[in-house]
Amino acid sequence: MVYYLDWLRQFCLSLPHTTEDVQWEHDLLFRIASKIYCIANLEPDRWPGKMAFKCTPEKFAELVEVEGIVPAPYMARNHWVSVTDMNALRQSEIKELVHDSYRLVLERLPKKTQAKLTGANPAAKNSQSKHKPAAKRRK
Repeated sequence: MVYYLDWLRQFCLSLPHTTEDVQWEHDLLFRIASKIYCIANLEPDRWPGKMAFKCTPEKFAELVEVEGIVPAPYMARNHWVSVTDMNALRQSEIKELVHDSYRLVLERLPKKTQAKLTGANPAAKNSQSKHKPAAKRRK
């Protein structure tokens, strides 16, 4: 197994509700509620990208200026970057960026799905906001 896959896989699976599966023959996908937040290349000799993740537009602009990080093919318009050189960033930085990607994807999930994952009850919150206080009558 490629050296970075062990710690990356361990980190991603430590994030709540993460699932993993292999897709497109050689990509290990990490998902939350079926939405991808990180992709690891299981065969880096076939493709230069070692891993990819989502980031904010600001972070995307910053990261693509770093040697060894490029806009992710097919996903750059959604602010995904591909790491082609694992030495471009420290392991702690990569973990922080992957965690940010996880958070970005989680925040874009439907509110009901978020509530199901976190154990919150959206109906209680919504029922409070739907009822407007009664208007006071003038005397």
